[in-house]
Amino acid sequence: MISVQRRSGNSLSWNFACYAAAMLCALVSAAALLHLSGGDVAKAFSSLIVGAFGSQKALLGSLAKATPLLLVGLGTVIAFRAKIWNIGQEGQVLAGAMCAYWASLWIGPLPYWIAFTVLVLAGLAGGGALGVLAGVLKTRFGTSEIISTVMLNYIVIFLLAYLLDGGPWMETGVTVAYHQSPPVNAMLEWPTLLGQGAHKLHFGFLLALVATVLCAVLLERTPLGYEIRAFGSNPTALRFRGTDISRLLLVVMLVSGALAGLAGAGELFGTSHRLRAETLLGIGSSGIVVAMVGGLRPSGAMLAALFFGALKSGAIYMRLQSGTPAGLVSAMEGLVLLFFLCAAVATRIHITVRSEAHA
Repeated sequence: MISVQRRSGNSLSWNFACYAAAMLCALVSAAALLHLSGGDVAKAFSSLIVGAFGSQKALLGSLAKATPLLLVGLGTVIAFRAKIWNIGQEGQVLAGAMCAYWASLWIGPLPYWIAFTVLVLAGLAGGGALGVLAGVLKTRFGTSEIISTVMLNYIVIFLLAYLLDGGPWMETGVTVAYHQSPPVNAMLEWPTLLGQGAHKLHFGFLLALVATVLCAVLLERTPLGYEIRAFGSNPTALRFRGTDISRLLLVVMLVSGALAGLAGAGELFGTSHRLRAETLLGIGSSGIVVAMVGGLRPSGAMLAALFFGALKSGAIYMRLQSGTPAGLVSAMEGLVLLFFLCAAVATRIHITVRSEAHA
C-alpha cells in the first residue's frame, strides 16, 4: 500500500537530492532531443558550456543575459507569493522600454546621472502603470488578472508595432524602412561596468542585484511583506485583520510591473540602444520560468536567472558550432521548468510503502 503524506519538516539534503535529480533528468531529456534531431550531443553540450563560461567575454555575456531575467523574475516572485497571477510580464517589459524611450526624446541637456535617473524612473513607471491597470480591472470590475494581463500584452505589442512600422518612432533609411527606432542618444546609454560591444555588462546588473536584496528584505522583514505572504496563504484572515485588500493588490501589481519595466529600459539603454521588438520579446515569459524554478524566492530567482542567462548566451555559440536548432533552447527551458516543478512537489511530500499485512 502506497501512502502519500505532506512532510512536516524541511530536509535540506532531501531538497538538494530532488533538485539535483530534476537537473539530471532535464539534461538527459535535452540530450535525447539533441540526438533525435540528428545533432552531436557531446559537441552541442561542450559548445554550450564554452559559449557560456569559456572566456571572460562569454561570462560577461551570460551575466548580461541574466540581468533582465532576474528583474522580471523578482517581479514575478512578488506577485506569485501573493497568489496574484500576473502573466503580463511581456507587455510590462515592452511598456517600460517604450516609456523610457519616450522620456529620452524629451530629455534636454541634463547632467548625466539626472538623465539616467529619469530613464530608470520612466522604465519603472511604464511597467508599473500597466500592472496597476490590470489591478484596477481586478478590484473595480472583478476581471481576472490572468485574462487582463494577457490581453494587455497583445495591446502593448500591437501599439509598439504601430509605432515602429510606419509610426512616429520608425527609423527610415534612404530607400527602406526598418521596424525599429533610431539609435538612442549615445549620451543616454547606461554605463558599462565591464567588457565592450556585444559582450558587455551594463549598470543594470547592479540595479538587479540591489533589487534582489530589496525584494528579499521586503518579503521577509517588513509589514508589507507579511501582508503579501498572508494574502497568498489566507486572504480571508488578512481581510478580517483590517488590511485593505484592494490597496494591497494594487501595490503588488505596481511593484511587479515596475521591476519588469526596469528590465525593458535596461535592455534598451544598456544593450540594444534602439527600440525593437525582437530584442525584448521572450524576456517576460523567461522571467516567469526563472521565478518558478527559483522557488518563488529572490535568492532562488537570482540563481535561476544566472543559469538561464548562461543557457541563452551559450546557445548562440552552440548553434554556430553544432548546428543545433534554435527552438531546442526553448525546449530545454521548458524541460528544466517541468522537472523543477516536479521536484518542488517532491520536496513537500513523503511517500511510504507498507505491506497489506502491516496495514
